[in-house]
Amino acid sequence: MDPALETDAARLAAAEPWRALKAAVIRLQALQRTDGSLAEDADRTLAGELVAEVAAQVAALAPTFPHDAGYLSAVRADLAGWVDAGFPIPDFVRSLTAFSPASAREDDLAHLVVFPMYTQNGSRDRLFEAVLLEVRWPEFAARLEAGAYSNAMFLPVRFLDFTPGYDSDSAVLFPETVSIGVSPVPAFTWGAIFADREAARFRRVVTAAAGITRLQLPADAAPLLEDQGIAEETFVLWDLIHDRTHMRGDLPFDPFMIKQRMPYFLYALEELRCDLTAFREAVRLVRADDTDDLTRDRARLAQYAILFDRLFRFPLTGTRVRNYDGLGGQLLFAWLHQVRVLHWTDRRLAFDWADVPDAVVALSDAIDELYWRSIDRPKTAHWLAAYELIRSVLTPAPASNWAGGLSDEVLAGPPGGFTDAVLDDEFPLSMFYEALGRKLADAIVSTSGITGRD
Repeated sequence: MDPALETDAARLAAAEPWRALKAAVIRLQALQRTDGSLAEDADRTLAGELVAEVAAQVAALAPTFPHDAGYLSAVRADLAGWVDAGFPIPDFVRSLTAFSPASAREDDLAHLVVFPMYTQNGSRDRLFEAVLLEVRWPEFAARLEAGAYSNAMFLPVRFLDFTPGYDSDSAVLFPETVSIGVSPVPAFTWGAIFADREAARFRRVVTAAAGITRLQLPADAAPLLEDQGIAEETFVLWDLIHDRTHMRGDLPFDPFMIKQRMPYFLYALEELRCDLTAFREAVRLVRADDTDDLTRDRARLAQYAILFDRLFRFPLTGTRVRNYDGLGGQLLFAWLHQVRVLHWTDRRLAFDWADVPDAVVALSDAIDELYWRSIDRPKTAHWLAAYELIRSVLTPAPASNWAGGLSDEVLAGPPGGFTDAVLDDEFPLSMFYEALGRKLADAIVSTSGITGRD
């Protein structure tokens, strides 16, 4: 085999077949519509040649990925089918169902991924994308997943190289984003999260934020900011527990990943619930007598990771248009401030570290109690109760319809009226975050497209 095709990360990303495949995909993207079909004025001969080039380079790279032989064969068949059908909206259900990367989670195992897809927090266009990635599966994660934290679909990965859709804030690769043309949608068996991007942007933003706020970080948190590998492993633990939590607990409604139209603050609570559950379990792992030393260390670091990412990066990333992750971070900050374990005094941020774990768990308890009570409530009554929980901590916008009291017409009407009444920025940033945002903006923007090698 050509040495350039060895699965060593640097050599694989520099291999000529990958570089040729990537170049062809980028040129093909320029010929596609938003829905993935070929643009009316596109050169169809050129499109056919580019697809043939992509297929040829997939075939050239396939010997490097014997564990994905069936999938890469299906990709070539789906590419040919797209051309033969006249370049319509792509239907890659055959290759999508053939791809099963979570079935063999081995640390450093590489995969070549080629799909017409959108990239969450990246591009909403279903264009062809190509990604080289490696699995990130430390031994302690395997032990946790085989025990109390079973999550057979969870696949932590890191980037080797990618096409422009991932030169963005996107840190996930989900099968739901792939263009398929069948109904019902097939059952999926995996969901990938780029732990290296999560860790790298965390390290950059938190380092900057700590300097701006003059936060004296605990000595035992230093490895998170100093060592990319340790940070990646910490995010693997966090994400393993977070991801499984969407399907577990006293859920008054379907998990939020199932498409529903509802007020965005409910998504904020669901995402925060999962993060706080991960925090709670990290506390439990640290305190348990039977936790091994490595897992205990990563669980301890996970508490800092969840806290700092939620407090610094989440509220200030993205726009203020229905920013549910941002709202969750705002809620956590205000809660910790109001129970007086977080202090912003003399323009310096400080924490009562010994009291932080129980304070975070108390917010987790409040959200869990909301969910448990709402099993017996009508949907819109749950929405109203969720709003009141958030409102008890955060101040709504002065023009808020919800804070002023929804009209009888809305209250008696369908759920859509409730959702329509929510402002795009129902809970604006506090003065603290407005000031921090101006100083932290450049660091946050600089993380777009970041990987663990940057």
